[in-house]
Amino acid sequence: MQDEVQFAGFGGQGIMLIGKLLAHSAMHEGREVCWLPSYGPEMRGGTAYCTVVLADRPIGSPVISNPRYLVVMNRPSLEKFGPMVKTQGAVVINSSLIPISIDRTDIDVLRIPCNDIAVELGDNRVASMVALGALLGYRTLVDLEGIKELVKETFGKKVKVLNINLLALERGFELGRAFRESRQGGQEEQG
Repeated sequence: MQDEVQFAGFGGQGIMLIGKLLAHSAMHEGREVCWLPSYGPEMRGGTAYCTVVLADRPIGSPVISNPRYLVVMNRPSLEKFGPMVKTQGAVVINSSLIPISIDRTDIDVLRIPCNDIAVELGDNRVASMVALGALLGYRTLVDLEGIKELVKETFGKKVKVLNINLLALERGFELGRAFRESRQGGQEEQG
């Protein structure tokens, strides 16, 4: 089994961080992993995206043109990468900054107000953690507790930063899980 995830947004939104957390967590679980970052001309404010490939067998190529999952934190990223998501995949959209959706019926679309939740929690910088949590609540790519342990390693000495990142991850996870459960309930009723 192989899963491909693309994270995209502006530089400074935590895109590389959440990609690394997912990749490292999968490595800790013994899976094959590839993390491929890409930056626009500016580190902050320019386009930043990364691809994470997770597999149970060796990965043939880190280059993925059609990811199964996409997490977008800004509108240019949705417009650029949204059409590339595989059929039956999913897109997590930061609806706080992206007023539009994606006109596709062959994928799941999770509109999560990542920035609004981050502000509610007390720090706008944790919006990407909300998005990562939503993806993991929607699809169990790695164990949530493993990601939490990596967050603790990353922010362990900064207690306030650590706690708000964990809260953001959990809040996103709950929203992603609620979306998944609502989809499963609807499918059971139809089928």
